[in-house]
Parts: sequence; structure tokens; C-alpha cells
Amino acid sequence: MKKLILLLSLLWLLSPDILIAGNTPDNPVAPAGKKVTVYTTAENTKFRISATETLIMSDFGQPLETQPCIFVDPGKTFQTFIGIGAALTDASAETFAKMPKDKQQEILQNYFDPQKGIGYTLARTNIHSCDFSSGSYTYVDENDADLKSFTIAHDREFRIPFIKQAIAAAGGKLTLYASPWSPPAWMKDNNNMLQGGKLKPAFYQSWANYFVKFISAYQAEGVPVWGISVQNEPMAKQKWESCIFTAEDERDFIKNFLGPTLKKAGMSDKKLIAWDHNRDLIYQRASTILDDPEAAKYVWGIGFHWYETWTGGGNIFDNVKRVAESYPEKALIFTEGCAESFTFSKMNEWKWGEIYGRNMINDFNNGAVGWTDWNIALDETGGPNHVQNLCFAPLHANTKTGELYYLSSFYYIGHFSKFIRPGAKRIISSASQGQLLTTAFLNTDGKIAVIVMNQSEDKIPYRLWIHGQAAETISLPHSIQTLVVDF
Repeated sequence: MKKLILLLSLLWLLSPDILIAGNTPDNPVAPAGKKVTVYTTAENTKFRISATETLIMSDFGQPLETQPCIFVDPGKTFQTFIGIGAALTDASAETFAKMPKDKQQEILQNYFDPQKGIGYTLARTNIHSCDFSSGSYTYVDENDADLKSFTIAHDREFRIPFIKQAIAAAGGKLTLYASPWSPPAWMKDNNNMLQGGKLKPAFYQSWANYFVKFISAYQAEGVPVWGISVQNEPMAKQKWESCIFTAEDERDFIKNFLGPTLKKAGMSDKKLIAWDHNRDLIYQRASTILDDPEAAKYVWGIGFHWYETWTGGGNIFDNVKRVAESYPEKALIFTEGCAESFTFSKMNEWKWGEIYGRNMINDFNNGAVGWTDWNIALDETGGPNHVQNLCFAPLHANTKTGELYYLSSFYYIGHFSKFIRPGAKRIISSASQGQLLTTAFLNTDGKIAVIVMNQSEDKIPYRLWIHGQAAETISLPHSIQTLVVDF
């Protein structure tokens, strides 16, 4: 024993580092743990996408059931993210135009700048009028089936200048797609752009040509069009612009008219989005169209909305997953959602943000590649809207006083759009606590963005756990966090 102690002492004197635990040549010291920056938005605090903490991950091993964790696995990757954004409607453009120049710049910076704002990269707009226009209009004269009178002069006043400024604020690139709410009245069997009705078969080709005219006209104005959807909410008869397409109607219009017409015009690269309506009927619509190879070959993906919630059906998130499971080669994209029945006095209610957070987390976890809010900004009335279908937006502008009001939804969306960038891959993020909702993405720069949302009244301590390393933090009541990991 004395000889062993003497030998160890001699070794220590000759090479003092060799016996330090974990520092042998065969077992070098593990590098410092990964850095995690925590950004927080929480009710009853001043935190609004605020950098609230910097954590360092360290070895943790097996957690206990009494130690809440968010388990993240960057080795399991899923869909590729294309972006988050909102609709640049007539209403938004008109509201924007009425604001002072400094407020216009604030809107653009806060929405589109990835450093100073929340970094929107995706946008939707309407093909001629929708409910969020000051009135109904089209781009052609009455009964002009040959579309010789086609002009987008109406859009040059407010909408196109607004879109161009948004593109510039986003760094020169914005993934923009367009949706029609109704064909011109004379193309429909009810002779009305409003109240549903159906496209007359005699005008199928003329209506398909209308899409090509729109894309060409916008691109001639310097506004690139990435894609189009076939019809906004094709199963809804609305008091505003609307048109009914059954699943079979839409399938046949795509494969016999719209798809071939885009191809003939050299626009096969434009992403064609089917359905563009709620999650409730999404599987029936997707299967009807995508099970037909001649229709499916033209379709990039399936768009969906969230309004089954507002009609009493509740969020049916699993229906999105069913489409992802059955048609993995097609994309899923959330194309519209908002809170309806605007009331000025209710803008400060925290629930608006939580509605967005809950939907976005579930939609991404079920396969969505992109997520598009409805109007990017509205005025102090929840409009303008020519049928008084007034709604909430994440930002309201008082066109009388010049004030801007940011709802909780602005910040909740920002926790995704600012930190998850185009090209990111969704990865596994699993919560051991039912009160915590989570999703995560691996960005192209190697950083991981983990979203953690707490809808409860409880303050919940938890650990972010990745490959046996963990860092502890706290989820505040009614909060959302983004944890950015330098992986």
C-alpha cells in the first residue's frame, strides 16, 4: 500500500495534470456546455420577445418523472420550413397608406426586419376583391371572356406599393402567393360575386386564363408571385366574395384547366395550393384531388384555415397529420386564420396570442411547412371591410390619431417567425409536462429554436434536455419562450 501511494505521488509530481479526473489523454475534458439564449413573452410582465436569460447546458443524464423536461432530438428531422407571414390585403394596404410616414416605417420594420423586427418571409394577397377590400371589383369588363380589358390598375393605388415596400423591408425577397375569393359575377351561376354560387363550366378556361393574367401583370410590376391557391374557402357560402367548388369540381378544374394552362404559359414553377379552407374537411378534399394522378401532378400542396374552431368544431389538428401521413410528397401550408368580431376594448386580451401559439405549435408538429396569418394590419374599426366582417389583426393602426396597437398575437407569432428561418428542418421536441406545448426547428446556421408555451396559471420549472445535457429555466404563467441553442 505504501509503495502504491509513493508511486502515485511520484506520478503527480512528474505530471500533475494526468490524474485530474476526466483529463487523461484518452478522456479529454468535455468542451463548455452549449449556450442557450432564452427569449420570453409573458402576461402581466414587460417581457415581449425579451432576452431574459442565458443558460449553459451541462451533463444531466436520466431525468426523474418529478423533473419536467423538454426533450429535443436534432437527429430526427422532418419537413423543411418555408416561412411565416400574413396577408397583404386591400384593407391592410389602405390602412398603411393612411398612417404617418414614421409609423409606416415602424410597421415595415417590426414585421419584416429579421433583426429589429419579427422577420416575416411569407405573404398572401387577394386576386381582385375580397371581404377586406373597400368594395367589390374585378380586373375585367363585364362579359369579357377573352380578358382583353384585363388590368390591375386598381391595385396600383394602394396594394402594389405596399407589397413592394414589404419586399424591400424583408431584404428584397418575400415568398408571395395569391388567392381568389370569387370569379367575376358574370362567370357564375348566381350572377353575384357574393353569396357563394358556382363557376359556370363555360368559363372554366377563361377563369384559368385569369390566373395567368394576374401573375403576369403582378410580375410586370416587379412583384414576383411564388404560387396561387385555387379558391379561398371553396365550401363556404359567404355574404362576401365566395364561390363553391366541390372536391370533384376542384380536382377537375385543376387537371383539365388550371394546371395545363399554367404549364402552357411557362408557369409550371408556380406553386399550386388546393383546398385553402378549414381542417375539418381537409382529408376528404386532399384525398379526392391527390388520388387522381392527373390532378395531383399539378398540386404543390394543401392549404388550410382554422375556422372550424369558431364554428364550434374545435381545433382538429390530427386531420392535418392524416394528410401528411398519407401524402408525404405534398406540402401542407396554413393559409389563413384570425379572431373574428372585432371589438376595440378587447384588443388587450391575452388569449389572442395563446390562440396563435397553440395553433402554430400543433400545425408545425403535424407537418405544416409555412404559416400565414390573415390581415397583417387593420384600422381602429377592425377593417376596412365592405360587408362589415370586422376582425382582429396582430397590429391595429388608428388612422385618426396615428397610434399603433400591438396585440399579444404579434409577439406570439414573433417567437416563431424571428427565430425559425426558411430552410430550417423541424426536429423532435417532446414535453414531459402536459401544461407545456412545444415544437423545435434546426436552422441552416446550425442553431436550434425551441418553442415552449405555457397556457396555465402555474409557474413551471423545467429543463431543456438534449443528448444527455440539460439546462434549467422557468416557464412563467401564460407565456411563450423561444430557446435558441448554439448547437
